[in-house]
Amino acid sequence: MGGSSWLLCGICALSIVLMLLRPRRIAEAWWVAGGALLLLALGLVPWRVALHAVGEGTDVYLFLAGMMLLSELALLNGVFDWLAANAVRHAKHSVSRLFVLVYVTGTLVTVLMSNDATAVVMTPAVLAAVKRTKSQPLPFLFACAMIANAASFVLPISNPANLVVFRSQMPPLGSWMAMFLLPSLASIVVTFVVLRWWFRRDLVGEAEDGRDAAPLTPGGRMAFGGIALMAVVLLAASALHADLGLPAVIVGVVLTLMVSRGSGAELAQVFKGVSWSVLPLVAGLFVMVEAVNRVGLLALAERTLLAAEGLPLWQGVFATGFAVGVGNNLVNNLPLGLIAGAAVQAVGVHGALAKAVLIGVDMGPNLSVTGSLATILWLQAIRSQGMHVSAKEFLKVGLVAMPMALLAALGCVLLGGR
Repeated sequence: MGGSSWLLCGICALSIVLMLLRPRRIAEAWWVAGGALLLLALGLVPWRVALHAVGEGTDVYLFLAGMMLLSELALLNGVFDWLAANAVRHAKHSVSRLFVLVYVTGTLVTVLMSNDATAVVMTPAVLAAVKRTKSQPLPFLFACAMIANAASFVLPISNPANLVVFRSQMPPLGSWMAMFLLPSLASIVVTFVVLRWWFRRDLVGEAEDGRDAAPLTPGGRMAFGGIALMAVVLLAASALHADLGLPAVIVGVVLTLMVSRGSGAELAQVFKGVSWSVLPLVAGLFVMVEAVNRVGLLALAERTLLAAEGLPLWQGVFATGFAVGVGNNLVNNLPLGLIAGAAVQAVGVHGALAKAVLIGVDMGPNLSVTGSLATILWLQAIRSQGMHVSAKEFLKVGLVAMPMALLAALGCVLLGGR
C-alpha cells in the first residue's frame, strides 16, 4: 500500500478506537462521522463514492429510526417497567425463577424489537425492579446484555447487523427460519446455562416483594400493541422478501402520532429521547468500510472466505465463525459486519459459510464490552444507574459464554450440511 492508503487505514482505525473509548465522553457518532469527513477533506475518498456508500445504508437507517421510535414510545409509556414488574410478581419470591423470567422476557424483546431495545431500554427497568427485591443485580444485568446478542439472529428484525450483513440479499422469512432457528435456539439455551452456572451463588434464596405491577396506561397498551404490530408488519415484509426499513419507520411514526394524540409536548419528548446520533454513526461506518475496501481490505476478506471454502466443511464453518466472532471485539461488529457481508456477496458464498459469518457477527460481541454498539450502550445505561461492570469482569464471563454458545450454534449449522 502507498502512503495515502496507510493514512486512510490509520484514520479509520483511529476513529473506531476513539468510538470505543469515548474520550471526554464525546458521543461515538462524532468520532466516526468526523473520521469519515476527514477522509473526504483530505481527498482520500471521493465525494461521489462517499455519497454512494451512505446511500447503501438507507434501509438500515430507516429500520433503526422506526425501531428507536417504538422503543422510546414503549419506554415513556411504562411498557418495560411493566414487563420487569410482572417478572418480579410471577417469580413468587424465588431469585432463581426471577432470573429465568428476566431471561425469557429479554429473549422476547430481542426477537421482536432488536437487541438494542433489550440492552439499552429494558436493562434500566430490570435493574430498578431487581433492586426492589434486594437481589444481587449483576446476574440480571448480564442476562440483559448477553441475551441481546444470543437471541439476535432468531429473526431478521432481531439485530440491525442482520440487515448490514445481507443488505439486498436478505433471505425471505421462511428461508431465514430454516437457516437460523436451530442455531439461535442453541445459542439462547447454552448462554442461559452458562450464566445460570456462573452466577449460581447469587441466584439462591428468596427475593423480597417488589412493587406490584401497575396496570398499563392507555398509551402503554397502545405502545405494547404497537410492538406486536411492528413485529407482524416486519415479518410480513420479510416473508415477501421486501426491505424492512420503510415499513419499520412508517409503523414507528404512525404509532408515535397515535399514542401522543397530536400533543406537541409528548411528540417532542419522544423525539428528544431517541438516540438519533446512531444514524450518522452508521453512515460514517458505511463510508469507512467503502474506503478501506478500495485499498484492498475487501479483497483480503474475499480471499479468506475462498480459503475457508476450500477446507473441509466443519473446519471452514468453525474457522469462519470464530474468526468473525473474535474479530468483532477488535473493531466492533458493525464495521466488521459491513466488510464480511460485502465479501460474502462479492464471492457468492452461500449455505453453511454464510450462516457462520452472520452468527459470528451477532454472537461474537458476547466476548467483550467492545463487541457491539448495543453492549457499549448497555454499559453506559447501567453506569447511569450507579452500577459498574469492568471490561475485565465482562471478559471473564464472555470467555466462557461466547465460545460455548458459538460452538453450539455452529454445530447446529453443520447439522444442516452445505
